[in-house]
Amino acid sequence: MPIPEDVTGEEIDKDVRQELQSLPKGLAEDVAKNLVMVARLIDEEPERAYGYSKVALRLASRVAAVREAAGFAAYATQKYSEALAEFRAARRMTGTVELWPVMADCERGLGRPEKALEMAGAPEVHKLDKAGQVEMRLVAAGARRDMDQLDAAIVTLQSPELASNSVQPWTARLRYAYADALLAAGRRSEAREWFAKAVEADRDSSTDASDRLAELDGVEFVDALDEDEDVVAEDERPVESKADEQD
Repeated sequence: MPIPEDVTGEEIDKDVRQELQSLPKGLAEDVAKNLVMVARLIDEEPERAYGYSKVALRLASRVAAVREAAGFAAYATQKYSEALAEFRAARRMTGTVELWPVMADCERGLGRPEKALEMAGAPEVHKLDKAGQVEMRLVAAGARRDMDQLDAAIVTLQSPELASNSVQPWTARLRYAYADALLAAGRRSEAREWFAKAVEADRDSSTDASDRLAELDGVEFVDALDEDEDVVAEDERPVESKADEQD
């Protein structure tokens, strides 16, 4: 797959670059460039990112960072079985537990919420950092909802991190998930309160909490482009002359 000229491979994280030092220099550069493309495209063009990840995987399947990148690219394209296999391979190579929550979410994607809940109660969770533990809580709540256990999902999300007034990278998503679960359970006023709190924490617009809040408040947005087209259409209508009026 083509690599843009502005991609050098030096853009990757230094830890990943260090992993690639086990490869011959030219090969390491090619792998690095493909990993840069995966990172660049995964949010907006996941299918293309997946393509670049397959190239990197073909070149260096024994590098944990490559297996992890391939896992995330497969995950982004909802290829959950493939993603889970790559995450497991990366975990075997590194021995770390960082991928545990996303592995559990792959189980959800494969229609196995019970397995995700089993993973949420495993000893590995205690080895996660705070961000990982919050992510695991979100996955567990999602699994409860998959099983139509709304009340249990709400309880799962109730935590010190949810109650905290400090804003962390996970705060907006946690509050959003809680609001969404409350709304699904018919607790509309509480849901509105928590969507509002999610908006307060969502500094980079990572959720659509503001839209959900507006929807609950009955606010309708008018597309400015449509409005402009209506004005143009009004202006282009033929003007009746006095002669026409007399006719």
